[in-house]
Amino acid sequence: MTKLQEFVSLLSGEFDNAAQHAELTAAGQADFPFAEHRNTPCNDKIRGLPSDFAGVFLVEESYYTVAGRTHASPHLFLFTQEGDNIRLTSYDTPEGYDKNSFTAAQLKDVEYASLRPSQKFTPALYTCKDGVWEGGSVSMFTPVLKFTLFERFSSDCLEVTEQMEMNGKRTFGYDVPILYKRK
Repeated sequence: MTKLQEFVSLLSGEFDNAAQHAELTAAGQADFPFAEHRNTPCNDKIRGLPSDFAGVFLVEESYYTVAGRTHASPHLFLFTQEGDNIRLTSYDTPEGYDKNSFTAAQLKDVEYASLRPSQKFTPALYTCKDGVWEGGSVSMFTPVLKFTLFERFSSDCLEVTEQMEMNGKRTFGYDVPILYKRK
């Protein structure tokens, strides 16, 4: 199994932070989200991939529920192997989809030539240390809006820390990472 296959295998499937959410809610942190991830490789839905294409496209469906309200945040990612490391490149949502309709189940065949890497997201690079993949990136979505991503992936847990800052003040994110366990 290649490092890319190993990495994508860790990420593929359904995950949530039910245990962490229950613990933090019991401790009085009612604003901490119940979060779910559904990660689905989707190269089979992309027509016109080059014959030597070695990457894996993946639809990530994220759902965050706070105070009874659920917010969907889907993404299309491309994972490629660079030496012993894995690179995550974010792509714009394919034409014809929005945050409510872009899911792996609803994804129709799409032309590779129509896919566009995100101009806002700085690709993340992951390295494996003692069986745990970790990495991230810092992106400036606008001159005053900064997005910071740091993740650690293992067979036990997907640990995700995301923060948005506007003019240096945090507008999204939590003091602790979201800990996703496989369902």
